[in-house]
Amino acid sequence: MKLDPDKICFGLSEELDRQSFATFLWLSGRPEFAETLSSRVTSEEIDSHITAFMALIKKHLTKQEYHRFFLLEEHNPQADTPQE
Repeated sequence: MKLDPDKICFGLSEELDRQSFATFLWLSGRPEFAETLSSRVTSEEIDSHITAFMALIKKHLTKQEYHRFFLLEEHNPQADTPQE
C-alpha cells in the first residue's frame, strides 16, 4: 500500500478507513512531528492518548506482535501468549 497523506479520508468505506488510518499512524510516527506535538500537549492529554492507544494494542495484538511490531524486538519468548 502506498501511503499518501493527500488520500486520507474517513467514513466512505471500511477499506479506505483502514488505509487512511495506516497513513495517519505512519505520519504521526515521524520524529519531527512526534517531538513537536509531544512538547505541546498536557499531561492529561498524554495520559488520555496512551490509555486509548494501549487499549487498542491490547485488544488487537498478541504479546508477540506487540514486541515485534511496536517494540521492534526480534523475539521475546515471554510474549508468545495473547495480551490479557
